[in-house]
Amino acid sequence: MQLKQLIAIIVVSVFVFACKEDNSAEETYNKEIAEIAEEEKILEFGFDLKQFEFKRDTVKKGDTFGIILERNNVGYPEIYQIAEKAKDTFDIATKLQVGKPYTLLFSKENANDSIQKPTTFIYQQNLEDYVVIDFKDSIQAYTSTKPITYVEKTATGVIENNISQTLEEKGLSQMLAFKMADDIYAWTIDFRRLQPGDRFKVIYTDKYINDSIYAGVHDVKAAYFEHNGDSLYAFRFQTDSIKGIVDYFNEDAKNLRRAFLKMPVKFGRLSSRYNLNRRIAYYGYKVRPHKGTDFAASVGTPIMATANGTVIESTRRGGNGKYVKIRHNDTYTTQYLHMSKQAVKKGQFVKQGDIIGYVGMTGNTGGPHVCYRFWKNGKQVDPFKQKLPEAKPISDSLKVKYLDYIKPIKQQLDNIFFLEGEPKDMENTITEDQITDIQ
Repeated sequence: MQLKQLIAIIVVSVFVFACKEDNSAEETYNKEIAEIAEEEKILEFGFDLKQFEFKRDTVKKGDTFGIILERNNVGYPEIYQIAEKAKDTFDIATKLQVGKPYTLLFSKENANDSIQKPTTFIYQQNLEDYVVIDFKDSIQAYTSTKPITYVEKTATGVIENNISQTLEEKGLSQMLAFKMADDIYAWTIDFRRLQPGDRFKVIYTDKYINDSIYAGVHDVKAAYFEHNGDSLYAFRFQTDSIKGIVDYFNEDAKNLRRAFLKMPVKFGRLSSRYNLNRRIAYYGYKVRPHKGTDFAASVGTPIMATANGTVIESTRRGGNGKYVKIRHNDTYTTQYLHMSKQAVKKGQFVKQGDIIGYVGMTGNTGGPHVCYRFWKNGKQVDPFKQKLPEAKPISDSLKVKYLDYIKPIKQQLDNIFFLEGEPKDMENTITEDQITDIQ
């Protein structure tokens, strides 16, 4: 009997132990399933979309907020209440734009109802910013921004024909060419006359939304260009934190730009020069001086302030059409004519490169262009014949800080080598909160 009892005890013990092992395995399995389920969440706009039925669409011609909700079984009395409650945050009744995307969320609890009504309307103003109007229980409206990530990269290139072709062959953004040609080296390198064998290195930051949507080049941190035997360094540095002024300086803290941009549009061509002896067939070949410089561009092309200054006029008048006039200092004033619309108001301070309006055909004009007028000491002159001043130099108080700041960046540039199979990219991911300008 004792042997039988011992065997029985052993069998029961083994069974109990096995059950414990099975339970442990089951707990591990359940934990893994929970983790997988967690990973499968569709997080967007601050919601887990897997918890909802949802519908995506874009605003069509003729759509209004009311029409969209009415089409989705929301009655007009409720629509009016929602729009009134939300308008202090975002006037959804008047500001929907054709082509912009929106998302409707529906409760899964009512998924089987024959008439299903949305509980939330989400409108995307652009890739980053969106408006949420939640009317499930009470009406709430707020604006928010999608998570933004910045990835620092490096690239190199050797010019064979032009910089655009070099970037295209490497699969790099053409925005790098625009930034180097317009923002950094506009006054030190003529990019139309690059030579085969010229080469460059660049440290730049790409911008991503939700870690996956590429939103273009954010900025260029530093660059190095070899051209005509010269080695040209450029480092981005903020000189005025209040006005947000950022310039590019070389390794000796000399500003690389002039006080004025060469032209007020990035995508345009010089179509008519300043000419005091101009004769026009339409007016019987009489002399009609042209005191402006015309840049032809498509309607809607952004027009930039060519220098820092204060807007002294933003109006419409006679043959000038819609225009903006900027006083830069006691010596220089500029004017930009024939806009389709202005983007600034009188009294507003603008920085070089800020968008002040858009190319149009208002006033006396035979085609879309911006007429750029330039005053020196109260007299209209040809901007291309002026010896324009250099941009404001870095202050003595900031120079030491600048030189310390660029030391590791210059070392990073110098350690980037021109190799076959370029570029050798280095990526460093940082979040929006970690992006800080040098004060």
